[in-house]
Amino acid sequence: MSTPRASSPAHTNASLSEDAKPGFRTKTIATRTTPEELAEVESAAEREGKSLSEWLRETALKAARQRPAEMTELLLAEVWALRYALWNLFHSGAQAASEGKQLLPDSVLKIRDQADAQKFQKARKLLEDFLAPNPKQEPPK
Repeated sequence: MSTPRASSPAHTNASLSEDAKPGFRTKTIATRTTPEELAEVESAAEREGKSLSEWLRETALKAARQRPAEMTELLLAEVWALRYALWNLFHSGAQAASEGKQLLPDSVLKIRDQADAQKFQKARKLLEDFLAPNPKQEPPK
C-alpha cells in the first residue's frame, strides 16, 4: 500500500536554485570607479584585512541597515542637514555673485547630496557631545 504524496508547488529553475541554497549569494552589484577611487577602496579593504568583495559587501550592508536610533536623532539629522544646506547655499550664492557668476543647479544638488550624506553622522556626534559628561560640572549630590 502506497502513501499518497502531496504535490509540491511548481518552481522555476531560478527559484528552485535559490530555495535549495538559502543564504547563498546569487546576485551581483556593479559600479564604475576611477583608478584613484579603486585604489582608495582597495586600500581600505586591505587595511581591514578583507578581500575587496567582502569589504564592499559589509560596507554596503552596514550603510543600508543604518537607521536613526530614535526620533530625536532623525529630527536633529534633518535640522543639521537644513542648516548645512542653507549655510552653503548662501555662501556659494554670495561668492558666485561677487565674481559676477550664478550658482549653477549642479552646485545646488551637490550641496544637497553632501548634506544628506553627512547628516546622521553629524547628528550622532552632536548628541554624543551633548550627552557626554561635562568635566567642569560638579557631580550631583
